[in-house]
Amino acid sequence: MSLNVYAWDYDASQGKTTSNSRDIVEGMGDNEGHTTRTLLMSQKAPGMLLVSRGSVGNIDLQTLDVTTGVSTIKAFNISNMTNSAYNHASSGLLLGWGLRNSVGVAEHPVSGGIYSVENSVDNIMRSGKLIKENNPGEEMNFHGYLNGTHSDVQGGNYGYPSCFTAWNVSEIPHYSGATGEQFAIGNQNATVNDTLCRDDHIAPRITFSAHMAPLDIKFNSNGTAAWVSMHGSWNREDPIGYKLSLVQFDGKGSPVVPANSTTAATDIVSNADLSACPGSCFRPVGLAWDSQGRLFMSSDSTGEIYVITKADGSGVADVSDATTNDETPNPTVSGSAPSPSKTSSAAIRCSMGSSSYWVVSMAVVVAVLS
Repeated sequence: MSLNVYAWDYDASQGKTTSNSRDIVEGMGDNEGHTTRTLLMSQKAPGMLLVSRGSVGNIDLQTLDVTTGVSTIKAFNISNMTNSAYNHASSGLLLGWGLRNSVGVAEHPVSGGIYSVENSVDNIMRSGKLIKENNPGEEMNFHGYLNGTHSDVQGGNYGYPSCFTAWNVSEIPHYSGATGEQFAIGNQNATVNDTLCRDDHIAPRITFSAHMAPLDIKFNSNGTAAWVSMHGSWNREDPIGYKLSLVQFDGKGSPVVPANSTTAATDIVSNADLSACPGSCFRPVGLAWDSQGRLFMSSDSTGEIYVITKADGSGVADVSDATTNDETPNPTVSGSAPSPSKTSSAAIRCSMGSSSYWVVSMAVVVAVLS
């Protein structure tokens, strides 16, 4: 892991860098814990670089102090830099803090709103009861804008490490709130309670099942859908996740469903047998659009890239909602779909309105040349 953000001059026509590295942001300390440092260049505010920094541990109490810079999403203007790098903790525009591990970050293409997907805690207890199987929920959070539009939530506290989001409310002792609202774990400070969590912290815009581990989020070009990769659980009795899901948006910058919904995500691609996970199934990680509107999805566990297209090979960037032919979509061979790879079945046919599409897997080999 790097403690800094680096930049190089790049020649796109030659596909290579043309300069030595230079420091852009420095001082993202502790070489342990959640070491992902997600970077995103804003398309609505040119020159603004978003940096997401996760916590050092499962419950990291230093994140109670916003000045540490830990568990934050910040934006840095790299178009007017001096010769010195930004100090991460003391510089930058704060978009949100109290964010345990927000690996996926995206900008809505119409409104310019910034969203992230959050990986919440493991092994959580409340009132002496272990409630980790189905709580807390994973999150899709809204963080305001970089284009000058006002938002009350921008720069706010999203709860971690004291307040967490309810998913299965029936399993949380002495809890009277709803799915999507925050609750306290009650073993850090006597003043932290459910009321404080609900009133003084920012709840997610969408809540997902616990332990899904969302790692990336990509909007389609017209802002009517967010595609989310769910890497899947590692610390749950019954495995969950390991899929690609779609969340419908209204095209103006907000999800269609309310914040207390338990059905916000439509599963597009998932493993046929979750009992084989995580060791013997694909685990979605990164997402990327190409110029034809096809969605590429990587799987780190199998070394594959999946390509999501319609049945005629065209892209899915215009898709805002989807239904699957089966109750649970699995990548199984159907009809004249492409042949499966050696590691997993290769295709699933799903319906999108009056259209259908195929998901195709391709084996990818990465070579290191010296």
